Amino acid sequence: MAELLPRLEPVPPSGPSRFLAVCGLLTLIPGTIHVFLPDGGAGVIAGIDLARGGERTVAMFAWAGATQIVWGLMMLAVALRYRALVPLALALMLAERTLHALNFWVLKALPHHPPENYAVLVAIPLIALFLVLALRHRG
Repeated sequence: MAELLPRLEPVPPSGPSRFLAVCGLLTLIPGTIHVFLPDGGAGVIAGIDLARGGERTVAMFAWAGATQIVWGLMMLAVALRYRALVPLALALMLAERTLHALNFWVLKALPHHPPENYAVLVAIPLIALFLVLALRHRG
């Protein structure tokens, strides 16, 4: 396992690393819902009609949840232990959330918008702010 992890650098906690830790927890929560809730949250939370093709939708939610769990664990590892990687993690998260917003609202917009579609619009400027702070803190 040691071969997979970078050398520890003594980087103290900062606002951006704390923000990344909160984002990690907030990513784990929907990930576990998508994986472990019987409908993955597609019907009971997102309000998607599962009457036709519901099994496929639930399977896709479970797949997304698996990636959310892993991504959330990585964010927590960076925020709590490998803080030198905080700017990189925030930049990747900003790219991911921007792609989500583009798909939700422009490229593949649907008439129904579940809660995540709105949350991403709040998250993007916050992530950008903490990325700028992390880069300033570094320089």
